[in-house]
Amino acid sequence: MKNSIKFLVASLFVFTLGCDDFIEVEPKGEIAEIYFNSSEDYEKVLIGAYDLLQATFWGTQTAVIASPDIIAGGDALNKDQPTLQDVDKMVHTASTYVQIRDIWQLAYAGINRANYLLEFQNKLDFDGKDNIIGQAYFLRAYYAFELAKFYGDIPLLIDSSGDVNRIMNKRVQAGDQYNVLRASGKKGGSGTPEAAYALIAEDLKDAIAMLPKTQSRTGAATKGAAQALLGKVYLYHATYDNLKYADAADLFEDVIGDGNYRLLEYGNEFNGIWTLDKENSPESLFEIQYTSVEGAGWGCIVCSEGTYMPKFNNPRSPYENDTYIAGWGFSLPTPLLYNAFEVGDSRRDLTILDVRTDTTRDKSREDTGFFTKKYVVNATNDGSRNGADPLNFENNYRAIRYADVLLMAAEAHANNNNLSKAESYLNQVRERAFGDNSQNYTSSEGTLDDAIFNERRLELAAEGHYFFDLVRTGRAKAAFDSYNSNYASGETRPAIQYTENKNEFLPIPLVELELANAIDRWGQNEGY
Repeated sequence: MKNSIKFLVASLFVFTLGCDDFIEVEPKGEIAEIYFNSSEDYEKVLIGAYDLLQATFWGTQTAVIASPDIIAGGDALNKDQPTLQDVDKMVHTASTYVQIRDIWQLAYAGINRANYLLEFQNKLDFDGKDNIIGQAYFLRAYYAFELAKFYGDIPLLIDSSGDVNRIMNKRVQAGDQYNVLRASGKKGGSGTPEAAYALIAEDLKDAIAMLPKTQSRTGAATKGAAQALLGKVYLYHATYDNLKYADAADLFEDVIGDGNYRLLEYGNEFNGIWTLDKENSPESLFEIQYTSVEGAGWGCIVCSEGTYMPKFNNPRSPYENDTYIAGWGFSLPTPLLYNAFEVGDSRRDLTILDVRTDTTRDKSREDTGFFTKKYVVNATNDGSRNGADPLNFENNYRAIRYADVLLMAAEAHANNNNLSKAESYLNQVRERAFGDNSQNYTSSEGTLDDAIFNERRLELAAEGHYFFDLVRTGRAKAAFDSYNSNYASGETRPAIQYTENKNEFLPIPLVELELANAIDRWGQNEGY
């Protein structure tokens, strides 16, 4: 999709991000009457739905920063990105914009783009339409899942006409926002996303039924990607209904038995996992595709076809090094994360750049001596950026990795009393990390469930999963307490002000509540 799903949307529709409504609103008109008259029209609309995935970078990085393993760095003197710092310290409010509102707007805009296609899916029949519609269901589910993870019981238009509630195949038009309810139909409360997960699952069931195992277009969603995402949704849903573990296990078994996916091998293959030449590898079930072609500037960062993840992670300028370009230094691993890796674990040096001995570097705010190494760009041969320099790198985000699938399968089986299979999947990941079976799981290290959780922390560090894993497994408070007592106090750092039954979710942006006239209809998430 790097060469296919990218630029076509700009001239097609009025899909802007400058709206004032809680969700991307399409102007009413006759555009559909002159569109959806060929298979090419459907393809172009689908490309538009994919296009906003590239702008979800802020959500990924906000989730990374929200975890106690990563500190928000930045300019030591000017204190840039204050809203990111607020999320880091858990002092954000419903009036904290940028990250909190951008995540909301971008994901809802993505849903509306997918809905544009689904709304008119029956206008024309042609070969391959099921594949296109299946991808639209996958994308809608992907965007909705991002929203539910961040905000809990999210507002959605729901079709209750059938036996099963569904997200409505209809764009939100101007005025509709005044009638939308939360997925549960309830006001306020804890903001739990149980009802939203059920709706998302229905979309993914349709996607699985329609999608092929392989796609001709690089980056297009496959049946395996939809199965893995549905399995993940079930694991999150299992927080409220533990019967979902069995459903998740079945889906992961289908993916594992598919034959199209595998772990990259220990050594040189695995060592290059974050490089450009390992994009869309057999370890990736789904990647967000980026390109270095100029598309963004400081006036419209979300217009980018590329990512600024390398600039986000790389050491702060004027750090001079023959290997890495200078970056913003926003993503700083803690010593707690660094020390959590066992001796001989190859993932530590693939995840964390240790510059503690380098006295020439410019320290980032909240300096730890570490920088996130995943997605960094080589200084001498990056060849991956164009246009507005920091904004258009072509490093794909690995949204669903096979290692993630194996560990999710292990978790599902462990909670479904299939311990031998759970151990097997856990150990596959460990053996790849160490190059042998010397660190395979034994009961002396604690419960199997705890071992799987800790393995996810290490394998997926700085990829945007750990905070949500903490929340859904009920481990968040203990993890933040550990940070405050074992690191923050020792380094005289401010404590993270994590509040249980509040900070599991972000607040609904206040401006969105006001613009949708929904303060009384939705209420606010608990604690805000």
